[in-house]
Amino acid sequence: MNPGKGTTKKATQKSSGFSDEEKAAAKARVKELKAEAEKADGESAAVAAIAAMKEPDRSMAKRIHAIIKDSAPALLAKTWYGMPAYANEDGKIVCDFKPAQKFNMRYAMFEFQDAANLDEGGMWPVALPRQQAVPVRGSHRVSPPKRSRPTSNSPPSSGARSAGLDSRTSTAPC
Repeated sequence: MNPGKGTTKKATQKSSGFSDEEKAAAKARVKELKAEAEKADGESAAVAAIAAMKEPDRSMAKRIHAIIKDSAPALLAKTWYGMPAYANEDGKIVCDFKPAQKFNMRYAMFEFQDAANLDEGGMWPVALPRQQAVPVRGSHRVSPPKRSRPTSNSPPSSGARSAGLDSRTSTAPC
């Protein structure tokens, strides 16, 4: 077999390449790297990126920014591919907010990167879709709602039944 054969595209075939949104994100990343080299203020760049967003992404990003600044003050705000992001002391991105309108997505996403070290348990979420801002409960620290667990003799909740899940069985429909 000739390794060169079949590996090149014909002149008539056209590569799909990068989308306009991806090209814009790459250009934004180049600007960010230049700004980091010049020791620019990442906080003001993140706040400016949030201010440039359209609603409802802007209000969600503002809320997430406030929660992170209150809950994890050691994280440094900056931009990452033009999106607000938060880095650890080594400069590695821990989490970021991806606005829905940036890539024409259905949901805005709050994402965790590898530097977040979420290695507890066998499976964990790395992106959380949002359509509206997180509700305020007292301070910025939001605790998850308390859930009651069904006893072994009680039937599963209506939500579990409607999803096809039963706490008494170990399988879910495929």
